[in-house]
Amino acid sequence: MKRRVVVTGLGAVTPIGNDTETFWQGIRAGKVGIGPITRFDTTDYKVKFAAEVKDFSAKEYMDAKAARRMELFSQYAVAAALEAKENARLSIEKEDPFRVGVIVGSGVGSLQTAEQTTRRILEKGPAKVDPLSVPKMISNMAAGNISIAIGARGKCTSVVTACATGTHCIGDAYRTIQYGDADVMFAGGTEGSICPIAVAGFGNLTALSTAEDPFRASIPFDKDRNGFVIGEGAGIVVLEELNHAKERGAEILGEVVGYGATADAFHITSPSEDGSGAARAMTDAMKEAGIHPEDVDYINAHGTSTHHNDLFETRAIKSAFGDAAKKVKINSTKSMTGHLLGAAGGVEFIVCVKSILEGFIHQTMGTTQCGEELDLNYMISAPAEQEIRYAMSNSLGFGGHNGSILIKRYEDR
Repeated sequence: MKRRVVVTGLGAVTPIGNDTETFWQGIRAGKVGIGPITRFDTTDYKVKFAAEVKDFSAKEYMDAKAARRMELFSQYAVAAALEAKENARLSIEKEDPFRVGVIVGSGVGSLQTAEQTTRRILEKGPAKVDPLSVPKMISNMAAGNISIAIGARGKCTSVVTACATGTHCIGDAYRTIQYGDADVMFAGGTEGSICPIAVAGFGNLTALSTAEDPFRASIPFDKDRNGFVIGEGAGIVVLEELNHAKERGAEILGEVVGYGATADAFHITSPSEDGSGAARAMTDAMKEAGIHPEDVDYINAHGTSTHHNDLFETRAIKSAFGDAAKKVKINSTKSMTGHLLGAAGGVEFIVCVKSILEGFIHQTMGTTQCGEELDLNYMISAPAEQEIRYAMSNSLGFGGHNGSILIKRYEDR
């Protein structure tokens, strides 16, 4: 029999707040974290805006030596994991460390290190390359650094599925606990690659918004949407086997009850046009939870503000939910945070948990008039206060990766 898995800790570093509570208050207030790129000179770039993390200092979370050995994506991950650990009131000293694990991924790792290393080779030769360049760059180092920082010695892996990374990491951590391989898992995603390679690459792919107004740049489901806004940050959660959480007196924030993961087998950047892959991920999550579409109160959509994603995800929701698609409330957190790439699923999972706890569904900011065929309730005019029993978070990634995870208000039964 599969074990029940609950959420006991949340940690976030985002463009609208560097801890979960500040982030959530920003969500409730409809704060938009998008602005001019400050990390490099954008004179020759079509894209001028990003959703940068502000006022982050790694030294507030770790010693200076440890910080120097990490790039931003790892620093954000460790900061969010330490907050999640504190939020969960988890003492590793009281745990079997081999029963505490980490599954945290990054969509691209450190592109900055790739840039800097290439420049160093060209300008000064290979002998001058930083010997830590590879450990700084590779995407699994977020999980490795979290493991070191908190002393977790159990399963430690890194799922990398582009923009679906965070959701798949949480889903795999959920499975790990369900089937008895761990009692506690730190899971989620992280990203820190607002840099020339990313902006030029995504920009030339015509995936990024070229809007000149930061409040009309990330506008999911809008008729004028023209691309996503690149963002950064981390969302890390603590998942725990129910009885383990109860025995140590943890506060239970929610329960994970369903997970679906599929592939489109269609195109490297576009979701399948009929939304069938994403639809199956959603129906698989609902089937595992033993619920019907009308039971889902809220969907946190992938909602990137690109033409194809928003249209094809809408088709997927209609396919998976049938008549209930018109009733379920849908929003996109990316309207405020931009697209956090590999971190998106982790941060949006946190939004779902907080929404359930507080009975609040945020507005999709910036969106004013929905595009053709986009006729669902995307929460474009105002937030809503209502009881939420089931919330679903969707993520789609380049390569055709789909992930849907279903969170339920915790009920002792």
